Amino acid sequence: MPLRLLLILGALSAFGPLAIDFYLPSFPTLARVFATDVEHVQLSLAAYFVGLAMGQLAYGPLADRFGRRKPLLVGVALFSVASLACALAPSLEWLIAARFVQALGGCAGMVVSRAVVRDLCDPINSAKVFSQLMLVMGLAPILAPLAGGLLLSTLGWPSIFICLTLFSFICLLAVAKWLPETLTKDVPPAPLRGAIGEYKRLFANLPFLGYALTGGFAVAGMFAYIAGSPFVFIELYGIPVEHYGLLFGSNALGFIAVAQLNAWLVARHGPAYWLGKTVWFYLACGLALLMVALAEPQALWPLLIPLFGCIACLGILLPNASACAMAGQGRHAGSASALLGSLQFVIAASAAAMVGVLHDGSAWPVAVVIFACGLLAVGFSLFTRWAERSPSHVQG
Repeated sequence: MPLRLLLILGALSAFGPLAIDFYLPSFPTLARVFATDVEHVQLSLAAYFVGLAMGQLAYGPLADRFGRRKPLLVGVALFSVASLACALAPSLEWLIAARFVQALGGCAGMVVSRAVVRDLCDPINSAKVFSQLMLVMGLAPILAPLAGGLLLSTLGWPSIFICLTLFSFICLLAVAKWLPETLTKDVPPAPLRGAIGEYKRLFANLPFLGYALTGGFAVAGMFAYIAGSPFVFIELYGIPVEHYGLLFGSNALGFIAVAQLNAWLVARHGPAYWLGKTVWFYLACGLALLMVALAEPQALWPLLIPLFGCIACLGILLPNASACAMAGQGRHAGSASALLGSLQFVIAASAAAMVGVLHDGSAWPVAVVIFACGLLAVGFSLFTRWAERSPSHVQG
């Protein structure tokens, strides 16, 4: 895939992580500005999550009916306008509504970028490209909060959303000028009235569902880690706040490194092979993490070792699960990408919420949720192997 196209897809994939992580340092400031508390400011994050889950399901059929470019251009433009509305927000209610609209625009890039990769690449090359795009997912949690904090301290909280406006506008120009239409015209466009039927077909496609859920429960472990690590690192083990980013970043670097290794591995045995092998290592790391957490060690480092293994595994699990799920979807790649993203996001958000529900002042909730995610990921990986070998799938 040409470097310019890869950079555009990487920028589109960054919309989600940037819009989430970029403004996190501004929560206390926003609470003071709008005369409220941080808990109410967090509703703006919840609104963004709801918009992501809903918007992806809408863009899939649109991308299959009208092509990849038109829905993408509309979505990126909507994200840009909504980002500017966030910067000009006179009240928290305005900010929450603008964040919801921002998510509806931003998820276009998430859906269409996966569909474009499927349009242009076979499963092995798709896994390689997805691995390269994982670089964005790994760097965003490291760089976005640091950049957001710098902007907050120097130019104020609106500058964060102004930067998102400028970034998305540049992406809009890049898409308009350099992103070709990748949906071939040899098959009639998928009618919008068949969108629900298409999603039903995908739910009935057991291999697709198995790969989507395998990846979904794998990424859910990462969301559980993101939700619970501030308490475990800072409150439970007394790590200074300024050092939290270093620990968080070291795990992200492991994720990035393994994702780049995966681009080399899949050329030898294919994405399904490495997905099936790595999911067991993910489960073993999750079990080790749970056993260490139950032992309640006095130091943090015994927890960090299996935790690093869990996060690093995702560099293989996520791109390969996406590549396998998207394989064979053809003209319906937009709907497949949308359902894949929505399923994985709902599962991951549920796992993060479960960490809060189980909170008991120890590291156990984070560990048990990650272990459960590993167990379910292995289960759905085995289910997928069975589904691919079943007579109904072979005949279909």
